Amino acid sequence: MPKRQSLLIGACVLLTVLALVVPSFLVRLVLAGLLIITAVALVLINRNSVNRSPDRLDQSSAPENLAVSSLLEATLAGMREGLLVVNKDMRVVASNPAAHKLFNPSVASLKSQRLTELTRNPAIYSAFLDGLKGIERSGVKVETHGPERQVFDLRVVPIGSTNGHGAQGALGVFFDITRTERLENIRQEFLSNVSHELRTPLTAIIAFVETLETGAMEDPESSQRFLSIIRKNASRMHGLIDDILELTAIEGGNVRLRAAPVELYTLVEEVCASFAAKAAAQNVMLENNVPSEVIVYADERRLEQMLTNLIDNGIKFSREHGTVAISYESGTRDKILVQDNGDGIPAQHLERLFERFYRVDRARSRDIGGTGLGLAIVKHLALLHGGEVTVTSELGKGTTFTIHLPTNPRKSA
Repeated sequence: MPKRQSLLIGACVLLTVLALVVPSFLVRLVLAGLLIITAVALVLINRNSVNRSPDRLDQSSAPENLAVSSLLEATLAGMREGLLVVNKDMRVVASNPAAHKLFNPSVASLKSQRLTELTRNPAIYSAFLDGLKGIERSGVKVETHGPERQVFDLRVVPIGSTNGHGAQGALGVFFDITRTERLENIRQEFLSNVSHELRTPLTAIIAFVETLETGAMEDPESSQRFLSIIRKNASRMHGLIDDILELTAIEGGNVRLRAAPVELYTLVEEVCASFAAKAAAQNVMLENNVPSEVIVYADERRLEQMLTNLIDNGIKFSREHGTVAISYESGTRDKILVQDNGDGIPAQHLERLFERFYRVDRARSRDIGGTGLGLAIVKHLALLHGGEVTVTSELGKGTTFTIHLPTNPRKSA
């Protein structure tokens, strides 16, 4: 085997291994591009060597050529990126399974099909047309709207000498950036929500401080009221930051659970006692309907945190003279139910209720306090236990949140 082929094969293997083990998405993107270029170069070298001396091929090189072919097929088949090669007539001459799945999984092969038969996306067609003109295109955003929306970053490079008359073909690589874009959207939405949540209390604090500075200190009654408002908004900001840090730690895997038997009745009693004054102030009754003998397996502190968020939520949104009841149901999983008889939640909001900063009624939620992160924290803590949290609601009758926990302690994290 020529030295150049050996080096290219070694490069293919090395790039494949690195692309599999490197955690960074951007680095994998670069490695995948280098791998594709190396693989195409190897194919062209093999093809040229065969075309130049078909009658003088050494029979002993057949196993080596077969090994090269197998390596390339395995590499292309294992790529998550879609690879599509077209000739100057815009017909497909090569593709890999990822591209096949992307364009037309119902047909046996994409080979010989025109690009216009595979897609009507103008961005794709324009990028390949530029490639045939000898123009390299990168950063072309392509969206598909099948059963699931997918987003791809398309890179197209010319193949063969142009000589001023265009390329002999064009090679396009479709990098799936759906997850990356989704995470970026979540990040932007998170920053926007945090900024908005912090701006409101901060604006109030600055306004009342300025009012005090301009003479309101002379009026003891007004100054005390202003200071009370400042304290309330400062506490709101402090709570928001605490919840952000807590949720970040949970999502980042920095929270370790210590699951052990927990006496649920006693724990619920303690949480209800901590909310006794708040419930009384809002004329809400707390009921502990958990049987005294019930034992659940959980991290006691984290279970207390979940119950605290749910009971607090129930008190806030319960009707005056309403009830927040905590009960237990056994089965394949232990179920802890927190039920209120408030106004209920419209069905269209239930699916998004555990998202960060999601509020059914933003104005009311801010008036009664809360950071908009409590239910998200409950969700992630339940998942961390190997369980989940669900919600059911009926307008005019109330809402029930249910924490599902594994009965077997080995299933707990």
